Amino acid sequence: MATTTQASTRPGTIGDRVSRAVDHWLLPVYVVGVTMYLVMPVAIMILFSFNDPTGRSNLVWRGFSVDAWMNPLGRPGLPNAVANSLIVAFTSTIIATILGTLIALALVRYDFRGRSSTNTLIFLPMSTPEIVLGASLLTTFIATVRLPFVPEGVLYPLSIRTIIIAHIMFNISFVVVTVRARLAGFPRHLEEAAMDLGANEWVTFWKVTFPLILPGIMAAALLAFSLSIDDYVITSFTAGQTQTFPLYIYGSQLRGIPVQVNVIGTIIFVVAVGLVLLTTVWQRRVSGRDYVGAAN
Repeated sequence: MATTTQASTRPGTIGDRVSRAVDHWLLPVYVVGVTMYLVMPVAIMILFSFNDPTGRSNLVWRGFSVDAWMNPLGRPGLPNAVANSLIVAFTSTIIATILGTLIALALVRYDFRGRSSTNTLIFLPMSTPEIVLGASLLTTFIATVRLPFVPEGVLYPLSIRTIIIAHIMFNISFVVVTVRARLAGFPRHLEEAAMDLGANEWVTFWKVTFPLILPGIMAAALLAFSLSIDDYVITSFTAGQTQTFPLYIYGSQLRGIPVQVNVIGTIIFVVAVGLVLLTTVWQRRVSGRDYVGAAN
């Protein structure tokens, strides 16, 4: 017994101590390092939104100032660029979310001819390089000039309409994938219970199905909005003379990116993170109420 006690209290070898130290510190150090790597560009953007540069370039810290925050749109062309980006992002997000949700419901709920092909085609915009997708869309829009059933001005000349059409196209894929993930574990017995109680398909969808898949729809909409508002490659091929916020930034970098760009970027980041946090809190509250209701 004494021998056993002494063996259990004997300190481990150097290899054991090193192994325990690695297990104890490696994961936290890795997480901190990756987090800093991800957050650093955003932190620098926020920091330089308070910079007071002496010239056009905002690449060197000169001093703290809130002048840019007091006039965030105070550069020629910037208000129109931001407005165009918001119009494109909101419009494409709403339409892509509606269409993508309906497609996801059809793919999950119904078995129809061409279902497997549709599943494959949905992933094409996600897997195709953006530069190839943009060039293909540009060719498509120009080719419609020779089609007699396409009114002039709808697809050509290029304008904000063609940007919206392009963004809807690639956003639908992301919406379908996100909503399908929500529908994967959907409790179908709740719909069956509602219909047994006399509800028709329309009432069942709005009273039962839609509230349960709403968190997935909101997540898909936020993802689509984020992808749309910062897209540059596809937008550059389909914009024509229209200028969005990413196109404005690219054009400004040749003569110096103004501080207002950092301000607008910070505002977009804060709003996006705030919406994600609000959605997360709302989902937890809904899940908590559902859990309490089931327990009662």
